[in-house]
Amino acid sequence: MDPINRGPEEYGHGTDRPGDDAGRRRQSRDPLTPDLGHQTPQPSRTVQLISGDFLLTVNPVDGSEIEPCRPGERPDAPVRHTAARRVERERAAAPPVPPGPPAPQMPLLERQEERERLVRLLARGRSVCLTGPAGSGRTALLDAVAADCADLAPDGVVRLSGYKRSAAELLHALFEAVYSAPLHRPDREQLLSLVHGIGAVVVVDDLELGGAALQELLDATPECAFLFAATPDVSAPAADANLEEVFLTGLDRGASIALMEHVVERALTDEEANWAGDLWFESEGLPLRFVQAGALLRQRDDLRAGQDAFDGYEDDPADAPFGRVEPAGLPLPSLGEGAAPAALLASRLSEAARETLRFAVALGGEVPHQAHLPALVGDTHADAALGELALSGLLSPAGPRYRLAAGVLAQLEASGYDESADAHARSAAQHYAWWAGHPSVTPERAVAEADALLASMSRLVPGEAPGQASVAVLLARSAAPAFAAGMQWGAWEKALRAGLEAARIAGEVAEEAYFHHELGVLALCAGQLDRARAELEASIGMRGALADKPGAVAGRRALALVADRSGEPLHSTPAGEEVPAPRHDESASPPAGVPEAKPLFPRLTDTSATLIARQEPPLPGPPAGRMGVIRGARRNLVAVGAGALLAAVLGTVVTLGATSGSEDPDGQNVTTEQSASEDDGENGLPADEPADETAADEDTAGDGPESPGPSGTASPSTSGSPSPGTSSPGTDPETSASSSGSPSGRPTHGSPSPTKKPTKPPTTSPGTETPSETPTDPESPDPTPSESETTTEPSMSDSASGPAETVTASATEEDSASPTTA
Repeated sequence: MDPINRGPEEYGHGTDRPGDDAGRRRQSRDPLTPDLGHQTPQPSRTVQLISGDFLLTVNPVDGSEIEPCRPGERPDAPVRHTAARRVERERAAAPPVPPGPPAPQMPLLERQEERERLVRLLARGRSVCLTGPAGSGRTALLDAVAADCADLAPDGVVRLSGYKRSAAELLHALFEAVYSAPLHRPDREQLLSLVHGIGAVVVVDDLELGGAALQELLDATPECAFLFAATPDVSAPAADANLEEVFLTGLDRGASIALMEHVVERALTDEEANWAGDLWFESEGLPLRFVQAGALLRQRDDLRAGQDAFDGYEDDPADAPFGRVEPAGLPLPSLGEGAAPAALLASRLSEAARETLRFAVALGGEVPHQAHLPALVGDTHADAALGELALSGLLSPAGPRYRLAAGVLAQLEASGYDESADAHARSAAQHYAWWAGHPSVTPERAVAEADALLASMSRLVPGEAPGQASVAVLLARSAAPAFAAGMQWGAWEKALRAGLEAARIAGEVAEEAYFHHELGVLALCAGQLDRARAELEASIGMRGALADKPGAVAGRRALALVADRSGEPLHSTPAGEEVPAPRHDESASPPAGVPEAKPLFPRLTDTSATLIARQEPPLPGPPAGRMGVIRGARRNLVAVGAGALLAAVLGTVVTLGATSGSEDPDGQNVTTEQSASEDDGENGLPADEPADETAADEDTAGDGPESPGPSGTASPSTSGSPSPGTSSPGTDPETSASSSGSPSGRPTHGSPSPTKKPTKPPTTSPGTETPSETPTDPESPDPTPSESETTTEPSMSDSASGPAETVTASATEEDSASPTTA
């Protein structure tokens, strides 16, 4: 749909039926509903620029990224602006013309001598400092001298503002005014080499630096002739500085009255002339005071003209279109009101103009641009207020904008215009935060309003009222990337400092980390490596605590670049960015590693799953145990104590085994890997016994009958209980227990050998029947001997009177009954 050339459907034509037109309108309205609730987010405004030999990517989200500029991305050499381009830039840098009726042009009275002297000095290449009190007409004289020197230098006349500017900022501003280098900010060395060849007449108004800083500026530009304008309270230049100084005084009485008549645009009456004479004596002839005094007389004339126009409303003043008017006889202002006329002038202005003054007082004298006044004041015609203030002499130009004139801020504060300064500063900060972050706002426009933005932040940074610090943080986050993209390092640093302090007050750690990162990148661009390292390490630590991985990565890259430039390697991973090691449930390994643990008892071949009878004492001694104790002592004293206790236990076991009177030491060769189980055989427990022990068993068996053969049969015993007899080759070398329950001649330790009678003696027949028994176990043991095993095990032997009872579950009771248990 064309908004200029509307089609026939917008006039109700082109449709056959009204219902169809209504339906079509209804359908076109439906898709707009989700669009209003789901707006497409604006992309972040990232800008890439060259700073020295660095490629700087301004990222307003995670922080700026900096890296060495590759050879293919290096910019071309800067070229000088043409004369037409210089004129265009000078016109764009001038303050905007206020809307409304044009103000009368002020004449330059009694300044011809100073004007000619300044032109002569500049023509000889001499630099001059014009010193005069605030309101003495320095700016008007600079404008006249700059017009006279337009053709003196090859690079023309360059107009700069020294208000809150350092020497480095003035050098960069001079470079930008003469050279064309888009998105390129040279470093210190490149800058000095470029400005060294500039030949121009440089006019600097509102200079605030002196001494060594001023001498640095003069030494860097030997081919330039400077014309400075400063107040007497600025530091004097160095004694050896090649700088002429011209003092500017006030006007005489006749010139002051002539200036007032020019403002009023009529001749003064005798009463007004006498009043102007008294004012001249009080103000020492400062032109600004007479401009403001002339504005008071003009307002007085306007009030009289308004009263004459509405004389018919005297009976009912409420019927007058503009409210009640002042009485007919308007007296002249008092001498005090003439010397400090700001409050009286403001009282006769419109409400929008007075509200604009409140914002200017809240911002420390900075007047917002006229494009912002409708949004700030809440009046669509508030931009006309700037014209009223300029016509009243309450404003003075300051670069591309306006400020309150000298002395006006103090006068308005004394009149109560600062009562709601915090609220006005907060409203201005919220507006500027939205405006500076909008994608349609170019960095150049944001830089032009830098002083107003910084003034609103400085008013809120103390954070006395709730929420003020958070608003300052929001404004700093929006304005700082714009200042960086506009290559104004001074405004960028001020915004970052103010934002850092506000974030610390508000407790916003993430924003504080962002400002630390940006300050580190800025210091790296300026070549301040120590400061850059401190700022970046603080940012990385905070972002590591917040688990901000993208921001931490950007910080580590910048810190690595700092280390590379300083020649110092990174000794460790920055705090907060260590990669966590995988966590396990087991204990952490000691620093020296885990020593190889040797088993105290060597593992033998496991042939069957038998019951663990007892631990085998090492025959040659405990060398493995000693080695374990020695290695354990390396770790802690607790292991030493455990090893000593273990050695004592083993020594006791060995001693008891040596003094037991046994002639067969091999009977104790029982390993921890052997166990007894009834499930290993079909009819009972298997018997493992070496074949070379048969002779020893026959000697200890006595005169008992022979054990049954492989058939498993046994002859009955007259006592009805198991009696010792000769063991078969497949039986255990240990004899069965006697009827009195006394232990056998070969004691065992921790073994399930039968030391007690079974709960029920086996029943045997006098014939050749297979003996049957009812032990405590549900299964009867198999009397058939098994083949000889490699490892000997303690087991029950089948005597002539019948198979011995197998004890498995009562091993603990047998240990307690045996006198050889350790």
